[in-house]
Amino acid sequence: MAVSIISLVPEAKNLLALEPEEVAGVILTYIHSLSQSEKTQLNRHNFGLRHTYEEYPESYHEKIAEVLMEGWLWLEREGFIAPKAGDWYFLTRRGAKATQPDSIDAYIKSNLLPKKQLHPLISQKVWATFLRGDYDTAVFQTFKEVEVSVRSAGGFKPEEVGTDLMRKAFAPPNGPLSDKDSPKAEQEALAHLFAGAIGSYKNPHSHRAVSIEAEEAVEMIMLGSHLLKIVDSRKMKINLDP
Repeated sequence: MAVSIISLVPEAKNLLALEPEEVAGVILTYIHSLSQSEKTQLNRHNFGLRHTYEEYPESYHEKIAEVLMEGWLWLEREGFIAPKAGDWYFLTRRGAKATQPDSIDAYIKSNLLPKKQLHPLISQKVWATFLRGDYDTAVFQTFKEVEVSVRSAGGFKPEEVGTDLMRKAFAPPNGPLSDKDSPKAEQEALAHLFAGAIGSYKNPHSHRAVSIEAEEAVEMIMLGSHLLKIVDSRKMKINLDP
């Protein structure tokens, strides 16, 4: 039984966030699910008709039609599908071998990471990487943003990095990002939190290959997002202090 595009990527916004090659993976899975007779009557025109995407909200139809056509053209260019007599298309030998693109699983897992709850920097620079299933890179990017934000907010030099930077920035009582209104023990705990996060989640990715599953990556990214929000609050307080 044929699957639908919406069953593979239920959220319209998620589909629109995909790169052309990722959309191509969705389309290829859809084509593989068609019956043999349906496959022999497939072409660019009838694939692009409304029935392919009509289950999505009406307001997304125009953009989804364009994104799906980008994916179709990618499949053509890369030799997964090809035209034959009568303007119909067929799965090439390459396309026939690609029965279930590995990246499809990443689309399903994209719902694990709540984009609306993320710090804006993470939404802009990390979420799409996670969506593609590149979890190691997404975690590294997250904590790189934490490091850059701490350095900028604390007025540190570019060469100051890693756990030492975190401890200097949040060192009680005079670290530029320390909260002098909090008890010393809490200030120290926050310095440990930032240093531990950078040491555990950014530094290993800088020096060696680290494999991470989607669920674990979500936890790390959410922590990084929380740390960035703390940095923002410290920057605001610095700006307000006389």
